[in-house]
Amino acid sequence: MDNLYGKAVALAVPVFLFLIALELIVDRARHTRCYNLADSINSLSCGIVSTGVRVFFGFLGIFFYEWIYLHWAPVRLPAGNWGVWIVAFVFYDLCYYWNHRWGHKVGLFWASHVVHHQSEEFNLTTALRQTGTGAFTSWIFYLPMALAGVPLVVYLMAGVVQLFYQFWPHTQMIGRLGLLDRWIQTPSNHRVHHAQNDVYLDKNYVGVFLIWDHLFGSFQEELDEEPCLYGIRGQLKSWNPVWANLHYYWAMAKDCWHAESWMDKVKVWFAHPGWRPADVAARFPKPAYDPRRDFVKYDPPVSVSLSLYGFVQFVALLAANSHFLALLPKESTGWNVVYFLFILVSLVCLGGVLESRREFIMLEAVRLTATALGVLAAGTWFGGVRDARILVSIGIFAVISLGWLWLASRTRQETAAAAA
Repeated sequence: MDNLYGKAVALAVPVFLFLIALELIVDRARHTRCYNLADSINSLSCGIVSTGVRVFFGFLGIFFYEWIYLHWAPVRLPAGNWGVWIVAFVFYDLCYYWNHRWGHKVGLFWASHVVHHQSEEFNLTTALRQTGTGAFTSWIFYLPMALAGVPLVVYLMAGVVQLFYQFWPHTQMIGRLGLLDRWIQTPSNHRVHHAQNDVYLDKNYVGVFLIWDHLFGSFQEELDEEPCLYGIRGQLKSWNPVWANLHYYWAMAKDCWHAESWMDKVKVWFAHPGWRPADVAARFPKPAYDPRRDFVKYDPPVSVSLSLYGFVQFVALLAANSHFLALLPKESTGWNVVYFLFILVSLVCLGGVLESRREFIMLEAVRLTATALGVLAAGTWFGGVRDARILVSIGIFAVISLGWLWLASRTRQETAAAAA
């Protein structure tokens, strides 16, 4: 498991949450309204999924990186030299540029990266909306660093620093920054990258240094006359974090299955995102999309009571995820997997509740009941917690939540009737 990444995330999350709360206060004071509760919860849920998958499967990239470093690198650079760290950080940013660019140009990589672009809002929670499948493929783009002799610890730390740097540009609260907008990743540049407007599409890929976009012809400045429209073409229309990670894979798999040509079956995965075999497009047509004509934010009606329930449950799941990250090096892999699956199922249920879907509300009731009964029967919580006060508190919280869910579901019915 990638415990270094897990520890880094655990330390950074309180800072991120504080800055998100600060941005929300500024957003409300300015009346910019760039926050939607369900959208923000979905983005943070995707971040939790991404972190969990990475701590379990991050070893794939580490294994191949270290193998190439040990067997193929003609030289091995000293980790104790500060110059190596600076060069490695710039090198990492270059590799990230091509990782990111291919993530927008190749269907298989876009299926992984699309998660980060699904939010139709643009705020600091969007920064934490990371892919849950990137651990299986993204490491490929950083192998040149191993071949150049950059030590593993230097590579890993450069990745963590570069990733955390990218948090702050995900905001609408900071305007143009003059000269900085020409040389580094800033909020203005990154708003362009997240926009689906034709003029902005597939631009500004860098993580930190804008020289790569200038050098490879992918830079686009933000235009006053062209306000950004955020999100993806072909909306997700779901708050389910698992479906958010799998929906484009599923779309490609269907096109692959229906394609008659074996060449097209392969091309589906490696062509530009959106490409479809001609025979499949003819049999299963999709309407042409005009964002200025068709773009309507996904915002299913949900009662205030159900929204507040979702917020409280998500706060509880954030606490559980922090506990999960703290336990990683102490618990067996089996128990860590079980804990993560519990959090994952809970997030899926919560996403359905925030869509006000009856089947997920019922599933959430089952989850709460199973949690209360499980704690009562086992007399323990994950990590061997046997403190009676904590166990009773978890049980009482689950029971109160169950009652709240029942009352909120009745309000949901009234809201649905009013909407009809």
